[in-house]
Amino acid sequence: MAQSNSPRTQQADQRFIKASMHEPMLSREHEADLAKRWRDDGDTAALHELVRAYTRLVIATSSRFRNYGLPQGDLVQEGNVGLMQAASRFEPERGVRFSTYAAWWIRSAMQDYVLRNWSIVRTGTTAAQKLLFFNLRRLRIQIDPSGGTLGFEGRQRIAGQLGVDITEVEDMELRLSGADQSLNAPPTTDSEEQRQDFLADDRPSPEDVVIEMRDSETRSRWLARALEELSPRERMIIDQRRLREEGATLEVLGRELGVSKERVRQLEHRALLKLRASMSRQLPSGVDS
Repeated sequence: MAQSNSPRTQQADQRFIKASMHEPMLSREHEADLAKRWRDDGDTAALHELVRAYTRLVIATSSRFRNYGLPQGDLVQEGNVGLMQAASRFEPERGVRFSTYAAWWIRSAMQDYVLRNWSIVRTGTTAAQKLLFFNLRRLRIQIDPSGGTLGFEGRQRIAGQLGVDITEVEDMELRLSGADQSLNAPPTTDSEEQRQDFLADDRPSPEDVVIEMRDSETRSRWLARALEELSPRERMIIDQRRLREEGATLEVLGRELGVSKERVRQLEHRALLKLRASMSRQLPSGVDS
């Protein structure tokens, strides 16, 4: 997650904001002319003038995301990236003001930055989650200004307003209810243990690993003995069809053996019956096959 700005960085941010607010506003005609010069002629001076004039829009948009705990300077930088993207895609012939077009790109760049840095756990990976992340708090306050826990009706109302499933509302409400916690931190102030000590390890135990290895070796020996009881043709079919990552087709084996596909299928079926019988005979008494 992003860290707080140093005093020197904050001063630089303030100077940038102050300078941006003193940039002259552009008329529609001059704005369109700058955009065409940049697009058609690659005039970087026109691009810089166009972008500088609308950095005030970036700064205004950044204030909308000030409650997410991220430095405004970082938000402004991300917004400037969105502003440059808008300048590279703007088509003045459509008759739309550049500020209207750029506002979407600026907001989108800042939203992506917030989602990437608000938590070490990726949030807002779907359109519904992104919509909930940026609107859930506002809608909750509208429903219950006291900030209490939402009931079923409140969640249902939010789901209806945003066009998402109620379970997604519940999941996002839970996700936003607490900040990230370190697994190395103690669960209580007087505890000497760490949170990670209480996480269950669902991996196999060393004993289970050894048992599985021995069982695998035993099954391999049984299979090798069973294969020895097959005829060369049956063994070849089982090897090509069952013991390879990409098994051969009945048609390919039929051509190779000079028989029909149906005959290959019959031979394979007979070989499998032999293998099953041989493996069953090798099982220790009292063990079900």
